Amino acid sequence: MDIEFIEAQPSEKSELGEKDFSAVKEGDVVILPAFGASVEEMRLLDDKKVQIVDTTCPWVSKVWNAVDNQARKGHTSIIHGKWAHEETVATASFAGTYLIVKDMKETNYVCDYIMNGGNREEFLAKFKNAMSDDFDPDTSLERIGMANQTTMLKGETEAIGKLLEKTMMEKYGPAELNDHFMIMDTICDATQERQDAVYEMTAHQDDPNDPKRLDMMIVVGGFNSSNTSHLQEIGELKNIPSFWVDTAARIDVEKNTVTHKLAHGELVETSCWLPDGPITIGVTSGASTPDRGIEEILDKVFKIKSPDFAGIAPKVVAVSKAAHEEHEEV
Repeated sequence: MDIEFIEAQPSEKSELGEKDFSAVKEGDVVILPAFGASVEEMRLLDDKKVQIVDTTCPWVSKVWNAVDNQARKGHTSIIHGKWAHEETVATASFAGTYLIVKDMKETNYVCDYIMNGGNREEFLAKFKNAMSDDFDPDTSLERIGMANQTTMLKGETEAIGKLLEKTMMEKYGPAELNDHFMIMDTICDATQERQDAVYEMTAHQDDPNDPKRLDMMIVVGGFNSSNTSHLQEIGELKNIPSFWVDTAARIDVEKNTVTHKLAHGELVETSCWLPDGPITIGVTSGASTPDRGIEEILDKVFKIKSPDFAGIAPKVVAVSKAAHEEHEEV
C-alpha cells in the first residue's frame, strides 16, 4: 500500500535522533503508532493539515492523562521507563516537570536525595537525558506523582511506587502525603496478563519432582520490544534456560542451534539447545507478536525433536455454498 515509515535519524541536537517530516504533505494520511506521538509531533502534523489515523493504545493515553493531571496540580512526574523509548518520549511531552527512572537502583538514589539531600551537580549529570529542562532536584522533588511506561515489569513498577510513597510519607508525614504524592496504575492489560501468566507458569521451579516444572522457556517477540524483554527477564531471574527469539529464522533445525537475545541486550548463539528425550517447554510472547510467528517457531522446535513432523495444521473455516450465495458480500 506504499506506506512509508518515518523513523528518528541521528542528529547533533538530540541523542534520540529526530524525525524528518519534510516528505509529509497536506492531505497525506499519517498513522500514529500504539506508543503515540509527542505533543510537538502532533502539533507539527496538525499544521501540515494531514489526515491522522490515531492508533495510540488507550493505556498509553491513560498515562498521558495521569502526567497531565500531575502537572496541573503542580507535581513533578516520576516516570518509570526508559528515557530513549518512544512511548516514554511521548509521555514526557505531556508532563510538566518530569524525571525518568529506569529501575529500583535509580529510584533509591532519588529517594536518598529527597530524604538527605546530596550533590546537586552529580544528580543533574546522572539524569541529564532523563529530565525536563526545568527540573531542579532541590525543589522539584517536594511534590511528585508516579507514572510509568506501560510495558515495564509490573512488579518493579509497584515496588518503585511503594518506595516513593514511603519516602514522601517519612519526609512529610501521613497527614500531608496526599499533598506531596500522587499515583495511578498504568500498566497495560496485555502486558500485565502476560507477566502474570509467566509467573504462574514458572511457579513450580523450586520442586525438581513437580511435573509442571519447566525445563526451558521460549520467548517470542521483537528484539526492540520492551514488554517482551521483561518476559525474558522473568525466566532469567528464575534461573530457567530461556531463549528469546524474534523469528523462526533464528533457529537452525539441521544444526540444532538458536540465535537468541538475553534480557539486557546481548545476542548469543547456543548449540544443542534442545536436548534429547522428553522436555517441558514454557512458551510466551510479547503483546504484539502475531500468532503465526509463534507457530513458525514451534514448527521448527517440533521438527528438531521429530524430523518427520509435518507442521502445525492451519485453521480452516468452511463456508457452505448455500451460505455463500445467501451472503455474497462475505
